[in-house]
Amino acid sequence: MEDLYEENIAAALIVGFSAPALADQVYVMLEMSSKKCVTMATKPSDMSKYKMLGEYPTLGEAKTAMLTMTECK
Repeated sequence: MEDLYEENIAAALIVGFSAPALADQVYVMLEMSSKKCVTMATKPSDMSKYKMLGEYPTLGEAKTAMLTMTECK
């Protein structure tokens, strides 16, 4: 029983330390060829195909912001 408790503690510590690393920015980009707004977890390497419209801490905030952007309507 004690081994199970230690495994649970170890798992909680791993999740606790790795969660902040997963909390990257979400980017709202305008795809220039299609004129459609998209969200991305990373900045594209070829910025000539995209226009940056904003950076947000969560996908929810990015999608909410897209509703107010004239380029995304």
